[in-house]
Amino acid sequence: MTSYETAPVAIISRNDDSRLGTPLLVFLHGYGSNEQDLMGLSRYLPEEFTYLSVRAPLKAGPGYSWFPLTQDIDYSTEAVGQSVQALWSLLQPLSEQHSSITLLGFSQGMAMATSLARYQRDSIKAVVGLSGFAVEPRDLQMFDDRKLVGSPLPMFWGRDLADPVITRDKIAYTLEWISKHVELTSETYPQIGHSVSMEELGDVNAFLKKTVLEQY
Repeated sequence: MTSYETAPVAIISRNDDSRLGTPLLVFLHGYGSNEQDLMGLSRYLPEEFTYLSVRAPLKAGPGYSWFPLTQDIDYSTEAVGQSVQALWSLLQPLSEQHSSITLLGFSQGMAMATSLARYQRDSIKAVVGLSGFAVEPRDLQMFDDRKLVGSPLPMFWGRDLADPVITRDKIAYTLEWISKHVELTSETYPQIGHSVSMEELGDVNAFLKKTVLEQY
């Protein structure tokens, strides 16, 4: 079973009483990366948030992964479900200390962010997905997409239409899923490939201010 074999590794932007009651934004890195990778983005995002960046539990190349991927980025839905439950066991206690939880995932991290929102819709304020995809549940029973039909998930999705990493079938499923379950803000960024641009971060900043902070 996917789990944090020792205490989970994470870094947080402030770890004193000043974070209590603030909105929490959780960074979920991509395949083969680590918790340091996305934390630097916080300098371009609203200062009102507390930022938490979590290391995925499985060793993958020079870094870590949330669930194993094959060469064509296929995956086991059972492994996805186990990793989502492990992540929620970390975040659930924090949900009681912050005004809201927003998830920002890059690449495989977007798969985790959307999956956790489908598992715990009532606990997730919004999702930011960058250059990633949503998981096709197949035989996975833990997603409650019916709840998202009645309470669409506020979501920002940024990507390059020519992203060389995320396969067309993953994009096709993601487009189908968001059409029924998400209140979407979508932007595309030519020439960024499988990465993040400053223009994109400006759009994420605006999305977070409108979607989370105006109601904070």
